Amino acid sequence: MNFREKLKKRAEDIGVFLDEKQLGQFEQFYHLLLEKNKVMNLTSITEEDEVIEKHFVDSLTCGRVMDMQSVHRMIDVGTGAGFPGIPIKISYPHIEVILLDSLNKRVKFLDEVRKQLELTDVQAVHGRAEDAARLPEYRAGFDLAVSRAVANLSTLSEYCIPFVKVNGFFISYKAGKGLEEIENSDSCMKALGSKIVKVDEFQLPGEDSLRVLIKIKKCKGTSKAYPRKAGIPSRSPL
Repeated sequence: MNFREKLKKRAEDIGVFLDEKQLGQFEQFYHLLLEKNKVMNLTSITEEDEVIEKHFVDSLTCGRVMDMQSVHRMIDVGTGAGFPGIPIKISYPHIEVILLDSLNKRVKFLDEVRKQLELTDVQAVHGRAEDAARLPEYRAGFDLAVSRAVANLSTLSEYCIPFVKVNGFFISYKAGKGLEEIENSDSCMKALGSKIVKVDEFQLPGEDSLRVLIKIKKCKGTSKAYPRKAGIPSRSPL
């Protein structure tokens, strides 16, 4: 099978149905990723089947715990090379997406991806979550925040929950060790006015490692004290 056939089948396996335009956008994104990866470190995963599985399909697993048709505005915090934000945007074009990253080189790459794929209502933004979450245009402005960033769940929640509207959600993509982090997150959830409403454990085909989606609901407004200043959430998680 060629790239599009493989992606189409794997996406359908998790309930995502892509048309030819969307499959073409994914293929174009894959080639842009490989090309840029030659000159800057975007990903260690470059083999076609692995990119399909570990980047594209994995990004779309959020549909296991969230009705993506109900999402109108989403932010991807610490998006890196555009995961999970770009695959979600391609698959659900009705969603307005903000891609937030602290490294300007990655933001410029994502801006090029946006132009090349002709994606509308998507913006790559250079900034730290601790600062961006205090801006009026972003604070409590999103139905959904997502993150595949590598950080402790409590730290990530402090970064992401302030972006979410009351009754909106934050989905954290985790490896199996994320289950341990849940046990230590009670005080964080209370401080941020949120609660964990679903924990979904699963494996991608052909993988031994466990993956976890942690769905967190924002139940009330987040105190102005959060997020704390840059560096504090990671050094001293709630």
